[in-house]
Order: sequence, then C-alpha cells, then structure tokens
Amino acid sequence: MTTPRILPRPRETAVLVGVLGLLVLEEIALNLAEEEDRPVIGGLLIGAACSGLLVVGAVLFSRWLDARRPLPLPPPGPNGREYSARALEGFPMETVRPLLLAEHAPQLGQLYSAWMLARTGRPAPWIARRLDLPVDTVHLLVDAARTRP
Repeated sequence: MTTPRILPRPRETAVLVGVLGLLVLEEIALNLAEEEDRPVIGGLLIGAACSGLLVVGAVLFSRWLDARRPLPLPPPGPNGREYSARALEGFPMETVRPLLLAEHAPQLGQLYSAWMLARTGRPAPWIARRLDLPVDTVHLLVDAARTRP
C-alpha cells in the first residue's frame, strides 16, 4: 500500500483553484457594487462561498474515504498472499513477463493483486496508486481483464 500523499491530485488541484478563484471574484464584485446593491450581492456571494466550501469538503471527504477503503486481498499464506489457479485464470503472463525482467521490476505478488483488483472493475489509476505500481503496467492488466469473458 502506498503512503498517503500530501499534495493534491490534479483534479483536486483544479477544484481547489476554482474555489479560490471564486472567492477572489466575489471580493472584487462586492467592492465594485454600489452601496444599495451590496446586501443583495453579499447574500448571493455568501451562498456561492458556502457552495465552494461544500465542494472542498466533498473533495476532502472523498479523499479520506479513498484512503480508508480496505483492499479486497486474500489472506496471507505461508509464502505471502496466495491466489488460487481459478482466480488467476486469464492472467496475461506473456504480456507481463518483459516487465518482470526489467530493472526496478514490480513483484509478481503485486501484479497478481493488481489483476484481482482489475477483475473487480477498479480503474487503473486507483490500482496503481494503491499498490504503488506504474500506471502503464496496470493498464495492461486492466485491458486484459476487460477483454476476458
């Protein structure tokens, strides 16, 4: 399992920058408004700011849930995690073999775990982040799992 990331992901960054931009635009709009329109505009801007805070809260909450969601892995056996032959049926060993022989190669157990997660329908970026694998490697497994009947 990977360690928690401090920096936000690209989508989260876009959401947070959007909310900050909204707050800046609200301040500019309030300063440019005439004196008699300020209560109405202020009320609208408070509603928009609350919406922005709800979006930020939703992003943070989804990140918190994602970090605490358990991985559906089998129990450990005498040699680490073991998968049955039926569970590994269709595993693309010939496609993955060159990756195992490369420098800084992932462990076969990680690839088996990624295969199991791919078979359950998890997306490649999620699997790569959880198992600390390269996304390209996980895409091979996810594509093979999708073409499997």
